[in-house]
Amino acid sequence: FLNNFGMLEIHNIRNNKQAILDGLKKRGIDAANDIETLLQKDDERKAIQVNSDGLLADVNKLSKDIGMLFKGGNVADADKLKALVADKKEELVSLKEQHNAVVEAIQNTLYQIPNVPNTLVPAGKSENDNETVFEHHVDHTLPENAVPHWDICKQHNLIDFELGVKITGAGFPVYRGKGAKLQRALIQFFLDCADKAGYEEVIPPHLVNEASGYGTGQLPDKEGQMYHCGVDDLYLIPTAEVPITNIFRDVILDAKELPIKLTGYTPCFRREAGSYGKDVRGLNRLHQFDKVEIVRVEKPENSHQALEEMVEYVKTILEKLGLKYRILRLCGGDLGFTANITYDFEVYSAAQERWLEVSSVSNFETYQANRLKLRYKDGKNKGLAHTLNGSALALPRIVAALLENYQTENGVRIPEVLIPYTKFKTI
Repeated sequence: FLNNFGMLEIHNIRNNKQAILDGLKKRGIDAANDIETLLQKDDERKAIQVNSDGLLADVNKLSKDIGMLFKGGNVADADKLKALVADKKEELVSLKEQHNAVVEAIQNTLYQIPNVPNTLVPAGKSENDNETVFEHHVDHTLPENAVPHWDICKQHNLIDFELGVKITGAGFPVYRGKGAKLQRALIQFFLDCADKAGYEEVIPPHLVNEASGYGTGQLPDKEGQMYHCGVDDLYLIPTAEVPITNIFRDVILDAKELPIKLTGYTPCFRREAGSYGKDVRGLNRLHQFDKVEIVRVEKPENSHQALEEMVEYVKTILEKLGLKYRILRLCGGDLGFTANITYDFEVYSAAQERWLEVSSVSNFETYQANRLKLRYKDGKNKGLAHTLNGSALALPRIVAALLENYQTENGVRIPEVLIPYTKFKTI
C-alpha cells in the first residue's frame, strides 16, 4: 500500500538542500524550517516503510507455517499462529494510517513551498527590482487633446463600464459596437498568429476542479483570488493555462510527442482582492477579461530554448501591432509562486504615461509536472517533463494601449494588421 508520492522531489531536496535554500532566499523566503520538516517526515515515512515491509514478510512466512501445521494435523499450533498473524495485520492497518498521515503532511508542506528561482533571476523584493532586458521604441505623437482610454470608450460608446457595474459589479465591462468588434478581431488575430507559429488550438472548459487547481499551482497559493462555485466545488479559471496544462495530468508521454505546443482563447476570472486606486481604472485591471494563452510541454534539455522562442514570438505580435514595449526579467520577490523564471511584457500608454503589463512568459521546469505527475518516456527511461506558458496576449491593456496610442484629432486609427479582422479602419 505504500506509494512513491512526491519522493522524486523529496530526493532532489535532500540532495540539493543548501542550493534550494539559497535559491528561495531570492524570493525573500527562509524555508529552512519547512525543508527540515519535509526531511524529518520523509525519514518517518522510510521508517514506517521498513516496519511495514518487515511485518508483511512475517505475515507471509507465518501464513506458510500455518499451512504446513494444518497439513501435518497440528491444529492447536496453527491456531496460535493465526492469532499472531491477526495481530500483525492489525498493526499493518495502523501503520497504513500512519503512512497516509505522513504522506499528507509531506504533500501539504510541499504545496506551501514555491518553485526555486532560476540562476538568471535577480534577487529582489518587488517590481522595483525587476530587470529591463529589452525595449522596443515606437513614437506615438498624440493630439493636444489626448485622453485616456476610458474617456475614448465613453466618447465612442465602445465599452460601458457603468453598465457592467449595474449587471454584475466593478471590473465586468460591457463591450459594444466597434469596441466588441475590436475585441473579437484581436482574439482572432492572436489565434491566427499562434496557428502560424505551430500551436494547436484547443477550446478548454472555463471551470476546473480542485485537482486541476492543485496541479498547476493555483491552489492553495491563490485560493482567495479564484472565484469558487461552492455547490459544485469548481473554480472559474484565472487563465487558460490551468485547463490546458491539466490535459496532461497523470499522463506519460512518448518522447517522440515532444514538444507539444497548444494555444487557447478563454475568458479569465480573477477576484483581484485588494486592488484599488488609479491603477485599476478602466481596462487597467478587471475581474473578467479575455486572453489567448500559449502552453508548451518540453523535454528538460529543450525548455529554456523554448522559453526564448516564446519570448521572441510575443515580441513579433507587439511589433505587428506597432506598440512600444519593454521586457522585464522578474526578480525573486515578484516571481509567481510556480515559476522558475518569468519575462513580463509591458506596453507603453502614451496617454496615461505609464507602462501596462500585457504578458507573462514563464518556464516552470518540473514544478508543475511533479504536481501533475506529467512524465515522458524515452526508451526505458522516464522523467518529469517541463511545462511553460505565456500570454499571447491578454486583451484589456492591449485594447487600452491601441485606443490611447492610435488616437487622432478625428478618432482612433486601427493598425493595418487588424483591418482585415475589424473590417473598419477608424473609430
